[in-house]
Amino acid sequence: MKLPAIELAILDRVIQMAWEDRTPFEAIKIQFGFDEQRVIELMRKHLKRTSFEMWRKRVNGRGTKHQSRCDPEVTRFRSTNQRLR
Repeated sequence: MKLPAIELAILDRVIQMAWEDRTPFEAIKIQFGFDEQRVIELMRKHLKRTSFEMWRKRVNGRGTKHQSRCDPEVTRFRSTNQRLR
């Protein structure tokens, strides 16, 4: 599947947010409109294979990458760049 071109600054920010442990995929979806599957496709396309595999291993099953799995009682600093809720 051919993906449309993405502005470099947006691509860089999406990759940065995807690498962050505490940034849920929902925040990326709200801010940029990319769902989890699209983020995975972007990471696969724009990272080296070993970097992609390392990232997938880290985020696979990580509760903090999914808003629905996060404990609502836990409140931590949230960057103003992370537009969630």
